[in-house]
Amino acid sequence: MSNPNIEQLTAAQKANAEVMTALMRTAFNGLERLTALNMAASRDFFNATVANTQQLLAAKDANAVAKLNTELAQPNVEKMMEYSRSVYDLVSEMQKEVTSVMESQYSSFQKNAASAVEKAKASAPVGGDVFAATMQSMLGASTKAFDQMTSMAKQLSDIAEANMQLATKSAVPVKSSATAAARKSAAK
Repeated sequence: MSNPNIEQLTAAQKANAEVMTALMRTAFNGLERLTALNMAASRDFFNATVANTQQLLAAKDANAVAKLNTELAQPNVEKMMEYSRSVYDLVSEMQKEVTSVMESQYSSFQKNAASAVEKAKASAPVGGDVFAATMQSMLGASTKAFDQMTSMAKQLSDIAEANMQLATKSAVPVKSSATAAARKSAAK
C-alpha cells in the first residue's frame, strides 16, 4: 500500500468521524430541546390540574361541575394541539438538519468516488475499462437511489405537515362544539 492510499484512507476516516459527530450533536441538541419541551408541558399540566381540581371542588352543584368540566377541557385541547405542533416542528427541524448533513456527505462521497473511478480508468491495464464502467454504473445507481430516498423523505415530511394542519383545523370545531355543549348543559 502506498502513502497516498493511506492518506486517502485517513482523510476518509476523519471525514466520517466529523459526519458522525455532527449527527450526534444534532441528535443530542434535539433530545435536549424535546426534554425541555416535555418538562415545560409537564409543569403546565400539573399546574393546570391543581387549579382545575380546586375549581371543581369549589363547585356548588352538579350543573356547575358539568359546566366547569367542559370549560376546563377547552384550554386542554388547545394546549395539546400546541404541544403537538411544537413536537412536530422540533422533529421536522431535526429531520432537515440530518438530511442536510447526509446530503453534503453524500455529495462529497460521490465526487471522491467519481474521481477515484476516473483515476482507476486512466491507469487501468487492458480490460480495466470494464471494471471502471461497472463502478460508474454502480455510482449512478447509488446516486439515483439516494435521490429517490431524499424525495421520499420530503414527501413524507409534506404529508406529516398537511396532517398537522388538518388536525389543527379539526380542533377548532371540536372546541366550538365543546363550548356549545357546556352552554346547553348549563342552561338545563
